[in-house]
Amino acid sequence: MSSKSRVYNFRLFNRLLIYIKSYSNIFLISIISVFGLSIFGALRPVVLEKIVDENLTASNYDFFLEYIIIMVVLLVLEVASNYLFIFNAGLLGQSVVKDIRVKLFNHIQDFKMKYYDKSSVGILITRTVTDMERIADIFGQGLFMIISDIIKMLVVAIVMINMNWELSIIVFISLPLILLATKIFQKYMKLAFDEVRNEVANLNSFVQERVTGMNVLQLFARGKIELEKFKKINERHKKAWLKTVWYNSIFFPVADILSSLTLGLVVWYGGMNTVLDGTASIGELTAFIMMIPMLFRPLNQIANKFNTLLMGMVAAERVFNILDTNSVIKDTGPEIANKIKGKINYKNVNFSYKKGEKVIDDLSIEISAGKTTAIVGSTGSGKSTIIKLLNRFYELDSGLIHIDDINIEDYSLSSLRENIGFVSQDVHLFSDTILNNITLQNPNISFLSVKKAAMDIELDNFISSLPNGYNYQVSERGLTLSTGQRQLISFLRAYIKNPQILILDEATSSIDTDSELLIQRATEKITKNRTSIIIAHRLSTIMNADSIIVMDNGKIVEVGNHFELIKNNEGHYLKLYQAQLKKEKKYLLI
Repeated sequence: MSSKSRVYNFRLFNRLLIYIKSYSNIFLISIISVFGLSIFGALRPVVLEKIVDENLTASNYDFFLEYIIIMVVLLVLEVASNYLFIFNAGLLGQSVVKDIRVKLFNHIQDFKMKYYDKSSVGILITRTVTDMERIADIFGQGLFMIISDIIKMLVVAIVMINMNWELSIIVFISLPLILLATKIFQKYMKLAFDEVRNEVANLNSFVQERVTGMNVLQLFARGKIELEKFKKINERHKKAWLKTVWYNSIFFPVADILSSLTLGLVVWYGGMNTVLDGTASIGELTAFIMMIPMLFRPLNQIANKFNTLLMGMVAAERVFNILDTNSVIKDTGPEIANKIKGKINYKNVNFSYKKGEKVIDDLSIEISAGKTTAIVGSTGSGKSTIIKLLNRFYELDSGLIHIDDINIEDYSLSSLRENIGFVSQDVHLFSDTILNNITLQNPNISFLSVKKAAMDIELDNFISSLPNGYNYQVSERGLTLSTGQRQLISFLRAYIKNPQILILDEATSSIDTDSELLIQRATEKITKNRTSIIIAHRLSTIMNADSIIVMDNGKIVEVGNHFELIKNNEGHYLKLYQAQLKKEKKYLLI
């Protein structure tokens, strides 16, 4: 591993340690239990050596019972230390991960929509869920286990030297070989785990996207094609894991062979010394036989726990990369938008999703407060984009947007969005009750106020007709409801918010006739006495608007009401209107 990589991991680890400060007591107990686990375990061979030499070999049973009691006490203390260590290390890991996960979720909620346009949902889920568990393992199974093993090895080595330095030299000769093998093993395992985490994220992303779009796959009979793609991704995932298995299958047998050879040499040399010149006692030989596994097994465990530590560090690196991503909308506005009237001004606004590809081109328009304004135009003309800019989902390339003559960047982001109600063509419902999907679990919105609002816009009968009414459990993404039903719930959700600015983005584009009639009546009521912006393909839904803005290629090409615009024989609006009439007549003839 390069020095650059080591330094980087050290800095990364320091970032993790910052989260431990809130749990210093748990951390302290974990460290103390680590020392206890190491010291109490290493003292047992010393007591065993005394039992063998002073009691069993000499046939003298003075203090024999006392030694047995000491062995039992050491064993109990070692078990107690092990319990405290496992429990507190796990508790520390989960506590740290809880804090990081909360911070990560809060961070990604503030991301610009541009970030989500470029990012895979599956990868974000992997970072928020799977990678977090790997970080928890750093503390529960990685870091403290390695510390414990190192301390135990040091204590055992000191005991060995004090007990018999000749036998100790035999043991220590093989240690450099194991350390070298461990170093090489760690280097290649780091690379292998980087690849594993990449393939896990790719696999999660692929599965999440296909499950979400399963209706499209089935509709276009893409099952076999997607299965072949999945097999290839799954194969890469398997190969990445097999690399780790391959490295483990080489390292651990080598470590076991060296340990067994060392044990054999100690038994041979120690036995010879015991028989020939008495420089080693049977008790010392017995203690060494007990201590060699205590010295070598931690080396194997360190390599194993280092795997866990590496996976955790790789996961932490990916999570911190997201936390370090500066893709949030600036929210430093001092103004609170709680008494706005709703006058909106776009001044020389330019915007592009991709650099050099303008979607909005030098747009300037005023939308009157309390009036209904419609925006029409062909697909890709920029209608929905100017609404996204008003909500500050994206940042302008240049220009200004004002509400009540105040730059929207001077409003606090939450208060700005609280004053803008939004109903889109693509309605997202959560896996929860109808009531919670309407209120979004806002404690300030009561059931009675929701029911009254539903009655105001004639939606109460529809909701009450569902099984369990307002407590009807909606499935994930609302798939148990029709498009029209989801749209009606979205209308009520916007209405109960009581916004001063209401936006309807293609809200009636793909719904049945009965739902459309309900929505039209609801629209008349919820747009009353508030600034309303309606984006629609169906011109029949916006003929009564106070003003109609016609867009083409990111520019405003016409402004006026319906009757003014159809008088312009060369205008875009008239062409759209005539094309739609022809389309409707064609369907009537069919």
